[in-house]
Amino acid sequence: MTSVLSTPETATATVDLGPAVALSCRECGNRVDLGPYYACTECFGPLEVAYEFAFRGDDLKRRIEAGPQNIWRYASLLPVPADIAGTPNINPGQTKLIRADNLAKELGMRRLWVKDDSGNPTHSFKDRVVAVALAAARQLGFTVLACPSTGNLANAVAAAAARAGIRSVVMIPSNLEQQKILTTAAYGGTLVAVDGTYDDINRLAGEIAAEQEDWAFVNVNVRPYYAEGSKTLAFEVAEQLGWRLPDQVVVPIASGAQLVKIDKGFTELGELGLVDATPYKVFGAQATGCSPVAEAFKNGWDVVKPVRPDTIAKSLAIGNPADGPYVLDVTRRTGGTIEDVSDDEVIAGIKLLARTEGIFGETAGGVTIATLRKLLATGQLDPDAETVVFNTGDGLKTLDAIAGEVGPTATIKPTLGAFEAAGLM
Repeated sequence: MTSVLSTPETATATVDLGPAVALSCRECGNRVDLGPYYACTECFGPLEVAYEFAFRGDDLKRRIEAGPQNIWRYASLLPVPADIAGTPNINPGQTKLIRADNLAKELGMRRLWVKDDSGNPTHSFKDRVVAVALAAARQLGFTVLACPSTGNLANAVAAAAARAGIRSVVMIPSNLEQQKILTTAAYGGTLVAVDGTYDDINRLAGEIAAEQEDWAFVNVNVRPYYAEGSKTLAFEVAEQLGWRLPDQVVVPIASGAQLVKIDKGFTELGELGLVDATPYKVFGAQATGCSPVAEAFKNGWDVVKPVRPDTIAKSLAIGNPADGPYVLDVTRRTGGTIEDVSDDEVIAGIKLLARTEGIFGETAGGVTIATLRKLLATGQLDPDAETVVFNTGDGLKTLDAIAGEVGPTATIKPTLGAFEAAGLM
């Protein structure tokens, strides 16, 4: 059985992960060499990537702007080899930042943007984190790409492994949306449906990772690298805004890693001289049926108490979020808050975004838009401050959520009289 500091037998002697130089414990600061390690041997705290960046300021900006139209334009800021753009990958990123004037007007806001990550290859932000995890897995000698997933990650791992020509093993809750099951299975990898919650499956994945030394579980034994992929959301938003930071962001919370890494990305941009380090607030969004981080925030707790999920927002249904405590740190430090919304509000959020901006988001997007509306109504979010919200997936993946809520305006015979009689003219 392997430990948190074990290395696959096939690992290469030299690990090239670009500017990444070590893994550092978030809790005690202990450093270890780059490898498939995810927990500190001193205090069992989580490890994250530590860097020595070779480029800064205008030199770095020129390199980025001359780069490819995907996340690899930021290779100098990620734990990936310098030649990553030339390796088989699904090359996510450079998704649209949409100025949402219609939605802003309806909500009474001055300037609102939607970062729409449904435009990625498998239609969610998970393509970003998987692409970085795959790069690390190759360098570390793994031969199988695997994950426990609430759906979007399953799609991304299966697709990335197919493109790379390696085997994938994906485990999902058996009650997952049918659309996500089918779109994962289409890539031809091993798909295992488990009768249990995501948290049950995540525990199982940890046990399997300890037995299968050549399997890279992207969100387990290569999690420090995987999580860094979310920084590219921050990088793109800043670049698309003309190399500046927004005043406020609203981010959905599942494990919490996305929110934490968006904050890390903004911080790094300021430290490297790519943007002015202006203040910003980070707001978190959860569904009430799985809102342990929101509960902790509202109660002033530093510990996130696990819950059993019960919500239509299955992609956010992680009852024991690994990065929950760090989400609390980020939101409190930046002056943001964390809110939760009911399933009915989630559906209303999906419909509102679609009706006003022509963006069909999945349930996680509905959570974010509904939370934005709630934060405005309760006076917690400034309507005059420039705001970016994140739509992390495509509504075609969660059709069941709105199946009973929308449909034809009318069903008529194919005649002009019938059209007129239905009051459609």
